[in-house]
Amino acid sequence: MTNMGLGGEFALIGMAESDVGIVPDKSPRELCVQVTLDAVHDAGLTLKDVDGLITCNAFAEPIMYHAEAVAEYLGWQPRHCVTVNTGGGTTFMALNMAAAAIAAGMADTIVVSMADSLRSFMTRDQAMVVQSSSGHPHYEQPYGPTVPAYYALIARAHMDRYGTTEAQFAAGAVSCRAWAAQHPKAQKRDPISLDDVLNSRAIADPLKVLDCSLVSDGGAAVVITRKDRAKDGPHKPITLLGYGEGHAYEHISQAKDLTTSAAVQSGRAAYAASGLTPDDMDLLQLYDCFTPALLIQIEDLGFCEKGEGGDWLASGITLPGGSKPLNTHGGMLSYCHPGNPGAMFGLTEAITQMRGDAGERQLSDIKTTLCHAQGGIMSSHASLILGVES
Repeated sequence: MTNMGLGGEFALIGMAESDVGIVPDKSPRELCVQVTLDAVHDAGLTLKDVDGLITCNAFAEPIMYHAEAVAEYLGWQPRHCVTVNTGGGTTFMALNMAAAAIAAGMADTIVVSMADSLRSFMTRDQAMVVQSSSGHPHYEQPYGPTVPAYYALIARAHMDRYGTTEAQFAAGAVSCRAWAAQHPKAQKRDPISLDDVLNSRAIADPLKVLDCSLVSDGGAAVVITRKDRAKDGPHKPITLLGYGEGHAYEHISQAKDLTTSAAVQSGRAAYAASGLTPDDMDLLQLYDCFTPALLIQIEDLGFCEKGEGGDWLASGITLPGGSKPLNTHGGMLSYCHPGNPGAMFGLTEAITQMRGDAGERQLSDIKTTLCHAQGGIMSSHASLILGVES
């Protein structure tokens, strides 16, 4: 577990998203270049004002030196340039690395930029190779499971221990879709019911297709700098108040308990660093790759007791109008999920809400947001708490 205080010293001053869903006219690198430029422009800067770039490699277009390739495409030579890969948790771990690099004097202002095109630039066979190669080569891969099967194990363990029902998992998907219905860019906007989820195509018992995240193209980027350098930008800065990580294992066969995760450690560290608690969070942006992962994160991050996540979700507390809005863009279950960059869109949505620019889905008086992501099969977790001044 790591705990970087951040102490309100760093701020997000720019952000951008590409089109999402099916974007066949741009490669992953082109999407990454686009959102890098757009985020810098959104911050009121030019590339000359930015001296750091952190990216994440793309499954659909792997490049040996990814960050350098993006910078090369732009004709840009940033002082700090690095590619990070910690799976789905890369977004917030990269932000922490960016803050550390700035604190160490390696750069003053850094763009964190990620994109992939799982929908348009990967064949089904290529996608299946990725899905089936994540398991342990000796203890998991020989038995043929893909990623949904691993999350199905997690779901079944929670059901067996706590009596959680398939309908309670499905409530998370219904909530995310209700928010996506208010977002004009969301990949899936048609409202769904619990019955729709429960009657959708079976994927890996007990998970149905609507329990599983989308397959998407898309990219997003943010600009981070010291807060004292952020005062003159076009937007009010979003402050990084607290951060924490937790790393439990690489392969799920080595998990000590399938019903909990290292989100306990990452969340505890982020709360301690910020001086805040779960009750202080106005908005939750959590990693909803599969509905059981979402439910377990809700418990492990302290929003209810262990085993009560199903009732908490089923209560409607996360729906539009509820007291704990969750994934107000629609999450990876309904907005988009282009692989490792998926959590970037939870971050850009948090910034959009905290700026007051969310349109129909805008929440009132949002001062704090908890963003959380995880990589692997609930393996590595990163929690980030954001704040904004009135």
